[in-house]
Amino acid sequence: MALLSVEKVRGGYGEADILNGASLTVGQDEVVVIIGPNGAGKSTLMKSVFGLVRLREGRVLLANQDITNAKPESLVTRGLSYVPQEKNVFPSLTVEENLEMGAFVRRDNWRPALERVYTLFPPLAEKRRAAAGSLSGGQRQMVAMGRSMMVDPKLMLLDEPTAGLSPKYIDLIFECVQAIHDQGIAVLMVEQNAKQALSICTRGVVLVAGEDRFTDAGPAMRDNPDIARMFLGG
Repeated sequence: MALLSVEKVRGGYGEADILNGASLTVGQDEVVVIIGPNGAGKSTLMKSVFGLVRLREGRVLLANQDITNAKPESLVTRGLSYVPQEKNVFPSLTVEENLEMGAFVRRDNWRPALERVYTLFPPLAEKRRAAAGSLSGGQRQMVAMGRSMMVDPKLMLLDEPTAGLSPKYIDLIFECVQAIHDQGIAVLMVEQNAKQALSICTRGVVLVAGEDRFTDAGPAMRDNPDIARMFLGG
């Protein structure tokens, strides 16, 4: 059984549909990467899963429960977390305060989750008292990913986690994604550095004009000459 199933969804902003029947699945032990041209609806699809874009047709299932158009705060309690591409930290708060904000829906002891984040992201432990806004782009991305882990999610949605980062931090963030997956968390990711993403993922999905056009194992998609020519820069 798929952990996440997106079934022929249509929706967008105002009267315009950005998604035109897109479908995909994510298994409990998978990292799935969405690639495609600019304007294909990749980020819109992620937002629709998290209830930030309203769907007119189709449905979204999490652990076989219908979550179509559910409120984001209710999805967090069901084990779904979302890391947006931009404005994903509170810059005036410290690293630790940012992480604590991730546990706002919890009523149990969340301290073990905080320690797991620090174990997974050692730079954050060293900077726990620093303002998040003073960190490098890569470190801020770690804060955002760490905050999303504070609810012990089953599935993490990552929207362009390496956007605007230096090559050093791009490699580090991909290592972080693998480490998150090693914690037993499934990942659905939109990523502009498609070759690297396909190298570490279980499956890739090509999205074009709001529709899923092709899916395959990540490395097989990376090495497909037609996919490389159309979407990977050669």
